[in-house]
Amino acid sequence: MTRLFYTLLYYLILPLVLMRLWWRGRKAPQYRQRWLERLGIFKAPKDDRPTLWIHSVSVGETVAAAPMIKALLARFPHCRLVVTTMTPTGSERVKALFGDSVFHVYAPYDLPGCISRFFQRLNPVGLIVMETELWPNWVHFCQRRGVPTILANGRMSERSARGYEKVSGLTSSMFADLSWVAAQSADDAARFDRLGVKVENLTTTGSIKFDIQISDELRQSGSELRLQWGEERLVIVAGSTHEGEERILLNMFRQLLQEDPSLMLVIVPRHPERFDSVAGIIEQAGLVMARRSHRKPFTPEVQVVLGDTMGELMRFYAATDVAFVGGSLIQRGGHNPLEPAALGIPVLMGAHVFNFQDICHRLESEGVLVTINEASLTSEIGKLLRNDQMRREQGERAVAFVKKNQGALERLLAGIEERVIPPGAR
Repeated sequence: MTRLFYTLLYYLILPLVLMRLWWRGRKAPQYRQRWLERLGIFKAPKDDRPTLWIHSVSVGETVAAAPMIKALLARFPHCRLVVTTMTPTGSERVKALFGDSVFHVYAPYDLPGCISRFFQRLNPVGLIVMETELWPNWVHFCQRRGVPTILANGRMSERSARGYEKVSGLTSSMFADLSWVAAQSADDAARFDRLGVKVENLTTTGSIKFDIQISDELRQSGSELRLQWGEERLVIVAGSTHEGEERILLNMFRQLLQEDPSLMLVIVPRHPERFDSVAGIIEQAGLVMARRSHRKPFTPEVQVVLGDTMGELMRFYAATDVAFVGGSLIQRGGHNPLEPAALGIPVLMGAHVFNFQDICHRLESEGVLVTINEASLTSEIGKLLRNDQMRREQGERAVAFVKKNQGALERLLAGIEERVIPPGAR
């Protein structure tokens, strides 16, 4: 009954949802494109291959899902992989990473009509959801049709768990209907158990984010970029920043410039619709800026680089000395610290890391991650910049830590194969 009330309410607010989509299109015009896909209206591929539906909300989840998707493409070439996202940036990442090897479409809204149209066009044999993006009608529709629903690389913060518990009348059946939850950690698994996931459908597999592969091509690309910036300059990369963090970072940078005028700061905002506003903040700070998108030669006068392109964050990390991972000085839950760690780069984050609580705690206990606040940011980054040996040792510990925790991807793939892949696709 609660799910029916939720569905009715969703139908009633759908005009507001569509209006919000149009409103967001003021700054990001892509939100006004392909909106019918969200209603389950799109042109599907014309073949009868078994379809696996993989949902990754946006950029972070898509990047995390990439090793899994590539492995599934290699293992099951007779399956069609459909990858859905909620955001245009996620859509762009899917196309950049996989091209035509997968079929991409925006995810349907969690309404019976939208989901039904989606199924009519694609008829998936399994749904694999990345990390946390669960919707009651999606799970119910899959369960009713006998379609296994897997939560891959599942994470559940205490904050999110409490939120689900407040609406347990709606979500308890959703969690009970999940075919399998591959949890990142024992703490995540305990929270899923608390929310109603059946014990026999719950496994702690570890985080596939540890299974990140650093290619020689990426390292070479980072080295080439560092040559452009100047090998003799120390570089700080602030990745996936949010509103409110850039001003703090620029204040820190101005203080450090007094000690080392050759220092360079690279700021990479999380959302592309903020590129222009962040450029304005940098200009107001009176610093010499170069926008990456302009692709102009760097000069020694450039102090701040604005990373206003998509898909280059790992390349920036590969060219830096110290990395700050954003969304952590404000209450956004932080972003993935394993990306710079896997490259052997010292990592700093703020205290708000509930999206990566377990990973950050373990990184900190291994001496890989430094937790800072606005007051300590300047001193902690300055300490690292002044000490080559400290940076090197912290970077070596980071690489060793990432390698030690790899293997979750293979465990996840084995579970997917056992529960989802139809015999004819093996």
